[in-house]
Amino acid sequence: MKNMLRVAAVTPKVHIGSVSGNVREIMDIYEEYKDAADVIVTPELSITGYTCADLFENRKLIDGARRGLLQLAMATCTGQSALVVGLPFEVDGELFNCAAFLQGGRVVAIVPKTYLPNYGEFYEKRWFSARKYDAVMVNLMDPEDDGDELEYNAGSKKAGDRAVGSEVLFGNNVMIEMGSGDQRVKLGIEICEDAWTPVSPGRLLAMAGAEVILNLSASNEVIGKAAYRHKLIGSVSSDCLCGYVYVSAGMYESTSDLVFSGHNLMYENGKLLGEVKPFEDGVLIRDISLTKIRHDRIANKSFADCKRDFAFRKYETVVCDTPLMDKGNVLMKVKMTPFVPSGNKLERCMAIFKMQVAGLQRRIEATHCKCVVVGVSGGLDSTLALLVSAQAVKNAGLPSTTVVGITMPGFGTTNRTKNNSTELMRLLGCDSREISIAASVRQHFADIGQDESVHDVTYENCQARERTQILMDVANKEGGFVVGTGDLSELALGWCTYNGDHMSMYAVNTSIPKTLVRSLVNEVGHFMEVDGFAGIAPIIDDIIDTPVSPELLPPNPDGTIAQKTEDTVGSYILHDFFLYYTLRYGMSPEEVNELCKEAVRQSDEYNFSDSEIDKWQKVFYTRFFRQQFKRNCMPDGVKVGTVSVSPRGDLRLPSEIEFEDFL
Repeated sequence: MKNMLRVAAVTPKVHIGSVSGNVREIMDIYEEYKDAADVIVTPELSITGYTCADLFENRKLIDGARRGLLQLAMATCTGQSALVVGLPFEVDGELFNCAAFLQGGRVVAIVPKTYLPNYGEFYEKRWFSARKYDAVMVNLMDPEDDGDELEYNAGSKKAGDRAVGSEVLFGNNVMIEMGSGDQRVKLGIEICEDAWTPVSPGRLLAMAGAEVILNLSASNEVIGKAAYRHKLIGSVSSDCLCGYVYVSAGMYESTSDLVFSGHNLMYENGKLLGEVKPFEDGVLIRDISLTKIRHDRIANKSFADCKRDFAFRKYETVVCDTPLMDKGNVLMKVKMTPFVPSGNKLERCMAIFKMQVAGLQRRIEATHCKCVVVGVSGGLDSTLALLVSAQAVKNAGLPSTTVVGITMPGFGTTNRTKNNSTELMRLLGCDSREISIAASVRQHFADIGQDESVHDVTYENCQARERTQILMDVANKEGGFVVGTGDLSELALGWCTYNGDHMSMYAVNTSIPKTLVRSLVNEVGHFMEVDGFAGIAPIIDDIIDTPVSPELLPPNPDGTIAQKTEDTVGSYILHDFFLYYTLRYGMSPEEVNELCKEAVRQSDEYNFSDSEIDKWQKVFYTRFFRQQFKRNCMPDGVKVGTVSVSPRGDLRLPSEIEFEDFL
């Protein structure tokens, strides 16, 4: 896949004060992972060890670290991966705690640490200088080297041609741009304490254009610090809309007074991609999506405004033209159901349900209505709307009969759905009513000259509009309003009858996609079973097992549902996937397609073929763009997630889009 940066966060075994030992360890790591990631990142001062203390003032260690850096740079001739290491580096008679970016046989840039901790257990200012150092060219080679020990060329991808006096860019205001063609990424580097400051170098780098921040750290472990790191790094990644790679020193550092855990983290726009937990060995390799970062930066105008407010420092960019690696599979978790909560499912579903309930409760109070009217079909959507309505009137202190539930059997209604409807309304204590639409629809067929034996779109839509007319008129008669049942997926696909089930006075499911509706009905329904609505669980279970259908066509001879929505429009699993990545991240159809196929490869539950994905993706884009006119006049409804199609808030599109390029 394109637009991905693959990063490996590695904590090597450290040999304190032994440059040769550490160089061997890092070389072994590079050799193992040089074809596995675009960038390999090691911890702070990885060439020497962080806990060398007063040994940092020894000339043997300082010169050895510089030579070790050049050896590691030459090692990168053998692979495509960049390598980031930490070392003490001397400039103008001062020693700096630095990170060095190596690629293609050269030292690309050296970035010094901006803020040195000098409190509690930390006393880095004893050995290192801290100051903002605008980018300058510095010598890598010592003129006194006799040339026999090391051969290096700072500007060559070939090892072997020694260049005394070769130079490299050094400074706090340095960014690295790597890649080629349209596959490029800007990287920023900060070191440990830098991230702990109120206005960190990483934040400034992000506002200057860096899309991924690399942090080389030697943070010691104390109780509660791992959780704090998550909050800190997650916050920077979220606020700065960036990828963030945090790599920390491990347990082989000195334990004289401190212990180090090798806690490595990787975030993307505030989302944890993966971690190596404290005191657990491992290599963390993940893909960071540049598309997601770039989409959110374009969409978030406050980020752009803030960027301009803090554009007080000029940054130098060093370019590495080595292409990013080709990526077959994606090293990130890609769910087939991105809208559905993974962890804490009941908690997340209840939070969403409470938002729906709060919105409806406020609308009831604002309108001073005497009732809310819900069309109950025995399907998932109307079940969720009915549960929301029952809870809303309960929370408002109103009698349960404030909810007027109406089941309206027609030509396609089965006994299964009808019985589930009436039983659920009874158990919820609703004012339950049954109004058949058969006679009135037949009269309407006669009025407009529709042949009842012709099961076309008119045959179907007449039924949907008759049901809406009944709901609206009952609401008028009873002094109430109609609660809509249609969901986000149906709005996205236009799978609703214009001025039929498309219309209501308040739509509680308007931002809930079909896959999430199913989870909500399951989790919330079983919760309500033990929270005042005993007996509904068996009905909920059967509704979940019922095929999704508008029941507008006659049933099978055995009385089962004949018209199944997904036979016509395709799987809602696929459509919700397409919808999420198209609207949430603005991904191109090609990228959505590749990501969907990757999700299938990772899934144990779903086995869509490539041809199925290709087919239904075209159906998605065709229906999505052609049906905008329905969304332009959709009813009010509370937004519960990051994806919504309300024309008043989230999605403003013309109805005349020419969408052939998306196919």
